[in-house]
Amino acid sequence: MRKLIYAINTSIDGCCDHTKMIPSEDVFDFFIQLIRGADLLVYGRITYELMIPYWPDIAKNNSGDSNDNAFAHAFDSKKKVVFSRTLESVEDKNSRLVRTDLRTEILKLKQEEGADLLLGGVDLPSQLIDLIDEYYFVVAPIIVGEGRRLFEGSHPRKRLELKLIDYQAYKSGTVVQHYKI
Repeated sequence: MRKLIYAINTSIDGCCDHTKMIPSEDVFDFFIQLIRGADLLVYGRITYELMIPYWPDIAKNNSGDSNDNAFAHAFDSKKKVVFSRTLESVEDKNSRLVRTDLRTEILKLKQEEGADLLLGGVDLPSQLIDLIDEYYFVVAPIIVGEGRRLFEGSHPRKRLELKLIDYQAYKSGTVVQHYKI
């Protein structure tokens, strides 16, 4: 069975607003490796629209710096599933729009052969909190004070106690915490 892995950038105070954080080179490298190891990226509409067409355009034109280009190529090469009831279509060649029940579809995808599923964003993980097998919290050494928070509105069916598998501290002060259920 494939694992559902959730990875997110967050500030120390739990803000997940990517416009308020600038990832270091180490963080880019971390996410590039994580994406390369996954078969499928799972997003909701908001995260999808933040990522597409931005990253595929950079991959097509190699218009970013070396970190941006490497991330863009890793991202662009992966299949994506986008859960939305409001999007009419998806424009990325590797993306598939899904309108069925989120939990049912994720359970089905986890049963398929292949490498792991990589989940991003804020809304979907809050809805799938008890189906996630592993978590990567990439904690930036900043306090933002405002914005979307990690797991807002989530209602796990039971208390989830995570087990720390590993952690990595970078020169930038960012710490990657890897947990499993």
